[in-house]
Amino acid sequence: MHNDKSVLITGAAGFLGSHLCDRFIAEGYSKVIGMDNLITGDIRNIEHLFKLEQFEFYHHDVSNYVHVPGQLDYILHFASPASPIDYLKLPIQTMKVGSLGTHNLLGLAKAKKARMLIASTSEVYGDPLVHPQQEDYWGNVNPIGPRGVYDEAKRFQEALTMAYHNAHGLETRIVRIFNTYGPRMRVDDGRALPAFFSQALRGEDITVFGDGSQTRSFCYVDDLVEGIYRLLLSDYHLPVNIGNPDEITIKEFGEEILSLIPGTKSKLSFHPLPKDDPQKRRPDITRAKEVLGWEPKFDRKQGLAITLAYFRKAVLG
Repeated sequence: MHNDKSVLITGAAGFLGSHLCDRFIAEGYSKVIGMDNLITGDIRNIEHLFKLEQFEFYHHDVSNYVHVPGQLDYILHFASPASPIDYLKLPIQTMKVGSLGTHNLLGLAKAKKARMLIASTSEVYGDPLVHPQQEDYWGNVNPIGPRGVYDEAKRFQEALTMAYHNAHGLETRIVRIFNTYGPRMRVDDGRALPAFFSQALRGEDITVFGDGSQTRSFCYVDDLVEGIYRLLLSDYHLPVNIGNPDEITIKEFGEEILSLIPGTKSKLSFHPLPKDDPQKRRPDITRAKEVLGWEPKFDRKQGLAITLAYFRKAVLG
């Protein structure tokens, strides 16, 4: 398969960005341009692509002016710290990449007449009062709380993207990503799955915040990438949830991780719940099914087996 389309992917060295680079290479795009300032990304995630003629990499911070020469058909904006451990450590950079970075890339898309897809998040729903969360729910977000730097950056990003769509007729797409996992997640990411796997493999106790009754819904990365790709090529400009509605409590999830590692001496260890930590998280994917014909194919057992093999190598060598 080959086509003459070119795509720019920001956050290309990150977990999701690197998998998206792989997907567009596999789809035969004539040029796949990765861009990352490597503040949380890892160049090793994309080094296998450097030998390919159709792949280019720019070491650049999109919060500064972005210039890409030549034709550009699509822009996927995935640059941002995405885990609490990162955006709490990098609050201003998180706000800047969601605001200035989005503005710079929307301007580039306008100049190139490119279609732009932004990576939003289930965090726009905050600690939701509606369950499961559907796209027409406006959310319950504390703008001045510790998580506000990420939540409000993403909410602003959506608003600015819609403004460019409405004011300039720019072709835009908005994906709201729910919890996703798979190979290339950082061992020190801080989110539940990498933390649980890393701790259990090292024989350390698994850190569960609160009583573990809060829920999450985990989507395997290949399913997420498929949903994003379909959304990009669709004619739909309003936000679309992409995630797996198979909901589980964090306590149950920790027990599930322990069951995958026979002989581990780890056990669950309970700690105070961080401020504004969402109590419920489950996507309503009706819109994705109807508009994109998409729903997840991997069940958690399949996805976790693949991800565990990756973490064994990353943690234990």
